[in-house]
Amino acid sequence: MFNSLEMVWNRVPTCIKCGKEPITFVRYNGSHLCEEHFLEFVVKRVRKEMRKQVDLDGKERLAVTLSGGKDSSVALSILAETLERRRGLTLLAITVDEGIACYRPGTMEKAAELCRDLGVEHHVIRIADEASRTMDEIASKAGVKSACTYCGVLRRRCMNKLARDLGADVLATGLNLDDTAQSILMNFTRGDVEKLARLGPHTRVQAGLIPRIQPLRLIPEKESLMYAVLRELPFSSAECPYAEGALRNEYREILDGLEDRHPGTRHAILNSYDAMRPHLLEAYPPAELKACECGDPTSGGLCKSCELLEEVKKIG
Repeated sequence: MFNSLEMVWNRVPTCIKCGKEPITFVRYNGSHLCEEHFLEFVVKRVRKEMRKQVDLDGKERLAVTLSGGKDSSVALSILAETLERRRGLTLLAITVDEGIACYRPGTMEKAAELCRDLGVEHHVIRIADEASRTMDEIASKAGVKSACTYCGVLRRRCMNKLARDLGADVLATGLNLDDTAQSILMNFTRGDVEKLARLGPHTRVQAGLIPRIQPLRLIPEKESLMYAVLRELPFSSAECPYAEGALRNEYREILDGLEDRHPGTRHAILNSYDAMRPHLLEAYPPAELKACECGDPTSGGLCKSCELLEEVKKIG
């Protein structure tokens, strides 16, 4: 009896799918997975989210925001593999060059390399062309606001503009589970319920705005990194020099601690949000939009990007 218990206690873990040696243990569902079945585990969830988030029938052009980092590279790779035999649908990659001298050139090289490997059209838009300033220049005059405040708004403007100019029907981002759970928690703690209702994936199409989807919405950041490494995807692990002061970092630390002590916390936050989302969408219908002087849609006088650029001009 004791020998039997000792054998069970000392048993080497095996992949729950095939019995091979595992490369990872998924704490939030208690499963060991070998390389083959880990990769399959990621791809299945991405494809499930795609089917859930968007109906591609009648769609002709799907754009993917590609930063050159691990998450967007994983998203583009899986979508390219998934959609390669779908007739009538063109996959495009969009990269925003923020103008951060010590960071962006290297990531753009990786983005271009991946697009060449996958045979995907690659298009670049520069914040300097839209705002007459690079992010390095804006950051030097940002004042009390963090550089991330300006960058986030201007990046979204550039992504939407280029996707619209390219005739894209849908815009896919590389936001992963960690990003999504952090955004939900941030808006809860700030009491910004209306912004919660506007979080992607977007099911409503508004004039001038390309609806965004999030294929990696169920994929934790560590799994995205592992997938990119195992598939030997070209990607940059460099971090933006301005990210250190971002408010999001505080929420990342909180969620990382909770997830470490209570595996599945991030999924629970996302599941709770999804249960409430239909009621949020009903309570906060889309605002009526009009054209800003720059041409972008806005609910007020100036769009947010124009407001921030006006602030930068006043600073000098």
